[in-house]
Amino acid sequence: MTETTPSAAPAFDLDALDFAKQGGLLPAVVQDARTRRVLMLGYMDRAAVEATLASGKVTFFSRSKNRLWTKGETSGDVLEFVAISTDCDADALLVQAIPHGPTCHLKRASCFPDAPGSVLAELEATVEQRERERPAGSYTTTLFEGGVRKIAQKVGEEGVETALALVAQDDKAVLDEAADLAFHLLVGLRARGLGLADVEGVLAKRHQAKARVSG
Repeated sequence: MTETTPSAAPAFDLDALDFAKQGGLLPAVVQDARTRRVLMLGYMDRAAVEATLASGKVTFFSRSKNRLWTKGETSGDVLEFVAISTDCDADALLVQAIPHGPTCHLKRASCFPDAPGSVLAELEATVEQRERERPAGSYTTTLFEGGVRKIAQKVGEEGVETALALVAQDDKAVLDEAADLAFHLLVGLRARGLGLADVEGVLAKRHQAKARVSG
């Protein structure tokens, strides 16, 4: 896992799930834990949930094979388990995972090709890949090789340009500058071993604190 991978959820209460309602199987929507993109739909019985929690690899009950089936057991394109939750009726599951390779058997990232995701999170994943691999000729590589101070300088420059655009330019210019700022900020966070999940964690704590005060 990378530093920006969301942390696993607390212990999951299997006994709270209503397996009896649908013949022992619950539909399980799998979502990319980083981009929030829907990846696939599968079915889980109690044993599949237990296997997922124990192995760290998302496991389903295959209705065609009539047995437990771990995603990627033959292709190697596993889904690394992050968290699981249930709906309000406890008869459907939401599984968050990190895909290692394409999820769809057609070698697409998602079984739902038009499913929306977070563009920022996808960009962050690309930045992480550039930081690891350092491909020659990549602008992102030159940023990382310049070090944190150089990256910070670029973040500052883009911040000033964004501020000036807010005051004196049209909406397109503002959005263009804001996009440049977001990219360089992602690079800077990565250079410090941080990411969007860490920023979201701070915002979540602030929101919770504000809710407690107002409540």
